[in-house]
Formats: sequence, structure tokens, C-alpha cells
Amino acid sequence: MTDLPSLLEQTWRADYGRIVATVIRVMGGDFGSAEEVVQEAFEAALLQWPREGVPKEPRAWLLRAAKNKAVDRVRRGGRLGARVDALEVIARLEQELASPLDGRDWQDHPDDSLRLLFTCCHPALAEDIQVALALRTLCGLTTEEVARAFLVPAATMAQRLVRAQRKIRDARIPYVIPEADALAERTRGVLHAIYLLFSEGHAATEGTELLRTDLCAEALRLARLARSLLPLHPEVASLLALMLLHHSRRRARVAEDGGLVLLDRQDRSLWEAEEIEEGLKQLDAAMALGAHGPYTVQAAIAALHARAKRPEETDWEQIAALYGRLTELTPGPVVELNRAAAVAMARGPEQGLALVDDLESSGRLTAYHLLPAARAELLRRLGRWREAEAAYRRALALVRTEPERRFLEERLREVLASPPSSA
Repeated sequence: MTDLPSLLEQTWRADYGRIVATVIRVMGGDFGSAEEVVQEAFEAALLQWPREGVPKEPRAWLLRAAKNKAVDRVRRGGRLGARVDALEVIARLEQELASPLDGRDWQDHPDDSLRLLFTCCHPALAEDIQVALALRTLCGLTTEEVARAFLVPAATMAQRLVRAQRKIRDARIPYVIPEADALAERTRGVLHAIYLLFSEGHAATEGTELLRTDLCAEALRLARLARSLLPLHPEVASLLALMLLHHSRRRARVAEDGGLVLLDRQDRSLWEAEEIEEGLKQLDAAMALGAHGPYTVQAAIAALHARAKRPEETDWEQIAALYGRLTELTPGPVVELNRAAAVAMARGPEQGLALVDDLESSGRLTAYHLLPAARAELLRRLGRWREAEAAYRRALALVRTEPERRFLEERLREVLASPPSSA
């Protein structure tokens, strides 16, 4: 028997953004109403599918259900943006609903997601709000998840998102992929949103799973769409390369029990060779276009890992140098922490620990569990067991994902079992 709640949850996670993107288009750009009717469509599935059976095309069924509910809402005189012509919306919806349910509902609008992404990233909005709106609307992250990404209360983020949607409506920002001369001013926000979406999937910030492959897959799909739209933009190619190279390691990063596997312990035969090859080709293409931005540097770091057949063959000196360059392009404490880890691998844990200690004393990552976790690891390598114990305990107090928690607990047990004479 189909586990209906799980199926709907998976569909929501994988396809919510694409469904919302299409419904926003057919409703004339009314974000709020579109999100509401899509939620109603999922609620209808939860009631109808147990009686009628799961449809052959679940995603298409949900999209059509949302369109039907949109028609009902408009006919009842439900809330729509001031610029939306109700008769025009009904005519557009009825035209799209005229065809039979055979999957074409799902396949006919491949650019709706990109259209929504560029609308969210209009320069009339501040860049952080562009990205937040894209993550919430297109990517289906909850308001709480988006708020955590920007380190603000959920209520504050909810207000910002509502204001952003209202501004799009009141400024009559068109729901289109802009012409070539207007693409450049939006591309930065678009790439940032795709990057954050992939990052949340590649290393979830909380929950029982280390990876959210649905988010990674959606980010890769959007990056490929952006790549086809902007074939001469070097950072688009670099971002796609970066994500492919990281995504290629997904099977090796998670143990059979769902636990975390560090890079130096991964079975590299599980790395996806085709994705590595494609990622390296995209990086070469970006370099040929003159790429030199932050995504290019990160992709170059990922490429060095991908080319190393064994952990000991990794060129850590070059990786440390690239992280140094990245701190110049995008200065920030997380980049500095990554550089410290690379320096520790290249030149020894003492030098890495000095950088981590400087970062800790700055107070810029007090709520970031990977800072005490990195410090604990370096102290463990130096045999400073009691200091390592304290750092692992601080990391455990901050960590939010179960696989990372289990890993840190295992490391803590190892440290506690170490001989006191080595303290």
C-alpha cells in the first residue's frame, strides 16, 4: 500500500516550486493566492487519493487541481492583485485545463521556474529579500527555514516576504524572463538563490538527514536552465560546475546507517564519474570565458578534490591558496573557517588551530556548530584531549542535524576514552 503522507511530502519537497511557479503565471503574478491554491490542492489530494487511488501523474494532478481551485477563487471574487484582470485569468486557466490529464500539464511550462526566479530577483527589491523570496516561493523552504538562513526571527522574515510580494504586485513587475539587456542586473541574485538552495540540500541545517537530494536536484535543474539562457556568462558555468562536483560525492558522504562520512574516509569509487567529468568540462568552459569570481574559485577547489584518486594525493597547499583568494572575493567568517581547515591539512594542525582560535575570539560564529567542531578536531589531532572534549561539547550544544550529532558524539566518546596522561 502506498504511504500517502510520505508520497505527498516527497512531491511537495521535489515539485512545490514548479507547481507554484506555473500557478503564479496563470494567476497574473498573484503570489499569495497562488501559494494558497497550491496548498489547497495538496490538501485535496490527502482527502481524495485514499478514496480514488493515487493518479498516474501525481504532479500533473496537483497542478490541475491548483488551477481548478484558482478558477473557483477568481469566480468567487477572491482576493487578487489590483493589476490582475479576473476574466483574463479565467480564460487562461480554462484554456490550459481544456486538454486531458496526460502529463502535459507538467511538461508544457519548463521555464515557469526560471521566470519566477528572475521575478523574485528584480532590482526593485534588496538582494537579501530577492534571495529570501526565491527560497520561500520557488524552492518551497518554510518561512522558518528561510529565517534561519538569514539569522532573523521567523516573524520578521514573514513580514519581509509579504512586503516583497506586495511590492512586486504594486510595482507591476512583469512575470517574465527579462530581455538580454536586463538580465545582468538580476543574475547575481538568481545565482545566489540557486547556490543557497543547493547548499541547504548538500548540507541540511537541521533534521534527521544529512542530505536533501530533492533540493540539490532542483538547484541543478535551475542552474542548467540558467546556463542555457546565459551561455556566455562565466559564473553561471562556474556555479553549475561547483554543484556537479559536490553532488558527485553524495553517495559516499552518507554511511549505510545514515551517518556522516568525512572526505578522507569516503569510498571514492562511489563518486559519480559522469558528474565529475561534466563538472570539470563546465569549469573549463567557465575559464575559457574568463571566469574569476567566487563560484569559479569554489569550483576549482572542488575540482582538486575530484582529481585526487586517494586522500593523500589532494593538493592541500593549492586548496589553501584558493581559499585565501576566496576570502578576498567574499570575505566572511565561514570562508575563513574553511581556509583554516585547509591550512591545517597543508601545514599541520598547529597552524590551522591558530587561525581557528583567532576566528573564535572574534565572536563572529558563536552560533555556528562547525567552529567548535573544527577546533575540537584539531585539538584531537594534537592529543589535547580535555580541550577537545570541551570543544566537542560546545559543538553538540549547537548542532541541529542528527547525523552530525551522532558523529560528534562518537568523536567525544573517543576523546573521553583517551589516556589521561596524554591530556
